[in-house]
Amino acid sequence: MRFKVSPALLLVFGVARAFADDPTEAQLKEQDQRIKILERKLELQEEAAGGAASSNAVGKATAGGFVLQSADGKNVIKWRGNFQLDGRWFSDQSTPNTANTWLLRRVRPYIEGTLNGDYDFRLMPEFAGGKAIILDAYVAARLRPWAVIQAGKFKGPVGLERLQPDQYTRFLELALPSSLVPNRDLGLQFSGAVLQGTVSYAVGYFDGVVDGASTDGNAPTNDVDNDGKKDIEARIFVQPFLASDHFYLRGLGVGIAGTTVNSTGSVTNTLLPSYRTPGQQPLFSYRANSATGTAPNNAAYADGDRTRWSPQAYYYAGSLGVIGEYARVSQDVSRQLNATTKSSATLSHSAWQIAAAYFVTGEEATYASFTPGNTFAIGKPGWGALEIVLRYHRLNIDAEAFADGANSFADPASQPSAARAIGAGVNWYLNQNVKWQFNYERTQFTGGAAGGADRPHENAILTRFALAF
Repeated sequence: MRFKVSPALLLVFGVARAFADDPTEAQLKEQDQRIKILERKLELQEEAAGGAASSNAVGKATAGGFVLQSADGKNVIKWRGNFQLDGRWFSDQSTPNTANTWLLRRVRPYIEGTLNGDYDFRLMPEFAGGKAIILDAYVAARLRPWAVIQAGKFKGPVGLERLQPDQYTRFLELALPSSLVPNRDLGLQFSGAVLQGTVSYAVGYFDGVVDGASTDGNAPTNDVDNDGKKDIEARIFVQPFLASDHFYLRGLGVGIAGTTVNSTGSVTNTLLPSYRTPGQQPLFSYRANSATGTAPNNAAYADGDRTRWSPQAYYYAGSLGVIGEYARVSQDVSRQLNATTKSSATLSHSAWQIAAAYFVTGEEATYASFTPGNTFAIGKPGWGALEIVLRYHRLNIDAEAFADGANSFADPASQPSAARAIGAGVNWYLNQNVKWQFNYERTQFTGGAAGGADRPHENAILTRFALAF
């Protein structure tokens, strides 16, 4: 019987021999030469194995989806999914009982992949909430590390937490700064990374959306420009110590992003946003039409420049992760008070958050991925990963939105001028694909009730069962 000895085994044996004795200089040179020969033999064997299978397609299932790929890895198709069942309950006395509910928060089967090694694509629909829309539909050409051209519908390059993949956000719902920045937009983007990946950037030319929204919510037609103008969106993000020898500095990243457009709505298509609480209940909206008879429609509407900017940062070290984000939007707004008088102003709203997450089971925390130290399975050892989370976030509405009584752009008797929320929670990752989340969010308001009183606070108890692959 003949046995075939792998070059890899010989390589390991040779290295072991090199350290086992006390060789002379000549012996060291001889051993070094032998190691190089063995390494080359191993390379040739691997190349031969790869060449023999180069014409075959390989299918497999991984934690990142079901994969079909060519043997050279240049053509890949992944079937993936993101499914989330949420529960919401409110322990305060003001939120209506109808808000206590189970709901499908996300139902997103999708495909993504790479063609010819350089062209990435994704097609992701959404079926949650009794609707069927396209969330992502894009192709990206990776011409160089510093030159990536992406076209289609995808997340705009602005909000730090919005850009985080859904399966890696630490809370069920995004913090209040995400209410002020765009979500998914249709357009063309140029992006890339330079200086060994320490500096990344993106600049795009998009249809444009109102605060916190996507183009599938554009009116009067979904996924079509809503005002004939185009938004310019841009972001630069720096990780200055990405390749540093100092481990506790590598996870630091800072950046700034922004958008600009001259956008003019109308009383029937106002192009103005509304904001929601962490429990996804109505928080703030502008005045709608209240005129009767022959009086003109007096709804508030966007009427000029809209600019956003968002300084942002994160820090990850060991099991700890912290993100901080500020967002500010300035919007020209008008309201037709009567046939001859129009009220106009530039309103600036702002929001910020600071959030921390810590793996009590010792896993390494990162912005856009993580791997549990072990997995949970009935009858087997291991409990998965356990993470605790805490955040504080706040939204401030421009005081001028409430000026001039009944002629104001927002009703002070029903719309608060500020909201501040504190959230805490526990995330249990049973494995790489399944997690259970529990959040508690308490939101307090300034104003928003009759007579200048404060709107009653909101206490939200939120839970989620999620599967992502």
